[in-house]
Parts: sequence; structure tokens; C-alpha cells
Amino acid sequence: MANGRVVRTADRTIGSRQLAALLPAEVLARPGYRALADAVRTLILDGRVALHVRLPAERELAEAVGASRATVTGAYDLLRESGYVRSRRGSGTWTELPDGHLPVGSSALIGGGTGGRPDGEAGIDLAIAAMGAPEGSLAEAFAWAAPRLPPLARNPGYHPFGLPDLRAAVAERFTRRGLPTRPEQILVTAGAQQAFALVVSLLCRPGDRVVTENPTYANALDALRHARLRTGSVAVSDTGWDMEIAESTLRQTVPRLAYSIPDFHNPTGALMPPEQRLRLLAATRATGTWLVVDETIADIALDVPAPPPLASLAPRGGAEHVITIGSLSKTHWGGLRVGWIRATAKMITELTSVRVSADMTGSVLDQLLALPLVEGLERSLPARLAQLRIQREALVGSLQRHTPEWSWRLPPGGLSLWVDLGEPVSSALSERAAAAGVHIGRGARFGVDPGTFEHRLRIPYTLPADRLDEGVRLLAQAFHDGVPLSPAVERPYWVA
Repeated sequence: MANGRVVRTADRTIGSRQLAALLPAEVLARPGYRALADAVRTLILDGRVALHVRLPAERELAEAVGASRATVTGAYDLLRESGYVRSRRGSGTWTELPDGHLPVGSSALIGGGTGGRPDGEAGIDLAIAAMGAPEGSLAEAFAWAAPRLPPLARNPGYHPFGLPDLRAAVAERFTRRGLPTRPEQILVTAGAQQAFALVVSLLCRPGDRVVTENPTYANALDALRHARLRTGSVAVSDTGWDMEIAESTLRQTVPRLAYSIPDFHNPTGALMPPEQRLRLLAATRATGTWLVVDETIADIALDVPAPPPLASLAPRGGAEHVITIGSLSKTHWGGLRVGWIRATAKMITELTSVRVSADMTGSVLDQLLALPLVEGLERSLPARLAQLRIQREALVGSLQRHTPEWSWRLPPGGLSLWVDLGEPVSSALSERAAAAGVHIGRGARFGVDPGTFEHRLRIPYTLPADRLDEGVRLLAQAFHDGVPLSPAVERPYWVA
């Protein structure tokens, strides 16, 4: 239960030992009622204890954490006062969220340009690794789509697999990149996150083993936790993957699914070498593991050529276990909710049946707008990459000026730097920075296990240079303000 998985049991109850196993070591070492309340609150906000789950009785939890019953009573009282639990005589104490509180994973996505703050106040958003739409691109897409929409509007508008022309365009682009693909091998989705959630929903059942990289994309971890899967991990460092460990982990755990970001990995920016890709293909095939390859950032190649699809490296017929997902969110605009899944035609049919039960079909207008963007990606991408190179250089310069004690590795592509703070204060720093109007992706948000990567921040270079410099200046001010930062149990911040 402590491995970052969501607690959702059949009777909606979490036992005292289960809850104690999720609590940070510093809380167990000195269990005060405020620290205990803060820790439980964070577990609820982080999604690791689900909503509407009954908490242990006060006496049972006191014994499990080595505290007095008065300490647990005080913690529960604080949680009730702040709206994170409710109690009913004879029924126990249940988790919930305060009125108006945002659900897990949503805070950073609200009020774009306001730093992700739900109150709408201005801020600097360094939590979302995505840019605004390229200037003029949406207007051109609207102009192209306008005369083509009326004929489509004469029909009911349901296209569960996606618009045929868009499926063909995505398939053609895979083919041009070296992976022959037919339109029937493409399912158009509402972004890559929906694509991943559909795959997990179809292939996995609660309790199945999955393997991910560690660190990895935070919202993918959320999807795995909500599906109640047992998550194992393979470390990814600044220098890349240890493939021997990855192969050993796959052999020992024989997971149902493995999730990988081999192209400018999020958050480290690492690029998996071709020989390691071949080994990953072989290892997952040998263990009968479905390999989900996330190509969302694959086109953001800043210093090296864009890599071919990982599945293209497999011998003929040797990549049927590979499922590739992608979207337009990073190359164009996150507000255009268009993504895709590339798999066998049989798998696409099965995924579509799952998709229909969730949202029937995607937006025809969004897909029509996406069509010229996909077809013209090679023409529009160079300007986008040039802008990112300038902003990456600006971010590096700001970090060198304001925080010379921090370190990082310059990635060959991607959208962010994985910065080493030199000490485990990421959560405390992000909390202090939030008070100054800077929203940042703390390192622990990207870890499979709670409390890891506290010495890291993910800092995107997706804002203009002046905003990046101001954000880093405020981060440095928070880091150097004379009051020591200490590891803290605080409200998590969400990322994209």
C-alpha cells in the first residue's frame, strides 16, 4: 500500500496499518496531531487515499503509529474543521474534500496564465510544460476548416474511431517516420491522457502489476493509481536508463503493462539510445508485457534529429505488443484536445468499444482543426523548436545568475530541465514559491513512491524569456530568504 497506489478497498475502508504505511517517516518518528493531520490531508489530496473511504478508529490508528489516542483525536478534529473528513456517530470517519476544492490533478490546469491558481490571481506558471498555440496557426486552421464543416454537420457527428481523414493523416505520418501504419490502426482520442487511460482500462484489472520509469509523467502515475494497479519502477537518471535493471525487473515481475517515455523523457529530458530500445522491445515481448510508448514529446527535438517510432525498430511482426500514444498538446496547443493511439487493428477496435462507453466520440470540430495541423507539422515545427531553443537558453542563463548552486543536465530535447536543488526541500520550496505567485512542479510529484525526488524541481522553458527570469528570480528569493527550508508535508501542486 505504500508504493504510491491509491487505497480503494472493497468495503471502502483503510486499515490502521495500511494508513500508517503511507505516512512519512518523520510523522511516525514524532507523531504530533498537527503533523498527522497534515500528512493525512496530503494523502487525500495526492489521491493515495481515495475519497469516501472510512479511516481507522482513533484507538486503532494510535496503536499503529505509536501515538496517544488524544493525538489522533486532535488530528481528526483538525481534518473535520478543514473539511477533509466527516464523521457520523456509529458509522466512523470518512475522507472527503472541502466545498469548492479542486480534485486531484486539476489545479494547475485552471485559469491558464494565472499560475494555475483557482482564485484567478496573476502568477507565473512553471508547472505546465506546454506552450500557447503558435501565432496564426489556429486562425489558419479555422479558415481551412470552415467550408469543410457544413457537409460534416449534415450527419449525426458520431465518429467513435475518429474522423477518417484525420486517422489517415496520423497513419501517414507514422509511415513517413518509418513505421508503416494503416488508418484502421489509429484511434483518435481526446488527448494522450485519455489514450493512456483507455489502454489501462482495457488491458489491466485492479491488482495487476505494471512497470514505469521513475521518475515519470505525473498524470500517468495518477491513472495507474486510480486503476488500483501495483506499480514497479525502473530508475531513469540524468544520464538515462539502466537497461540491465529494466530487463531484470521485467523478468522478475512479469508485469501486465510497461509505460515508457523514450523520447526526451518527462521530466529528465533523456533520449533512449537505439540499442536500448531494441532491448526494451525484446524484454517486453519475452515477458508478454504490453509496452505503451508515450510519444507526446517525441517531436520536440532541439539538438538531435527526431527519433523514429520505437516500434519501427522491431523485426517484422515483432511489435504487435507495442501501443504508441501521442497528441498535439506539446507541438501545438493543449486546448486542442486531440490525441491518438497506434496499435493493431484488432486492438483499436477493442479500445474503441471502451471509448464509446466513456464519451461516445470526440469533437468533430477539434478533429477537423487538427487535420491541417497534423498534415503541416513538418512545415510548422521548425519555428516552434527555434522558439524553444531561445527560451531554454534564457532559462539556463537565469538559473546561472540566480541559483548557481543548483545543477542540471541540458537535455537534447523536450520542454523542461530536471533541476537538482542539492538538498531535499522541493515541496517546502514549492509551497513558499506559491505564496510569491510561482507555481512549480515539485520533484515528488513525478516519483512512483511518495516522498521521493525531494531534491528535484521540474522547470519548463515554455514561457517567454522575461517570465522565465522573473520566475527563477522569485524561486531564488524563496530559496535564499534566510529562513531554512525543511522537508515538509504540504499541499501538492499539479502539473501537465
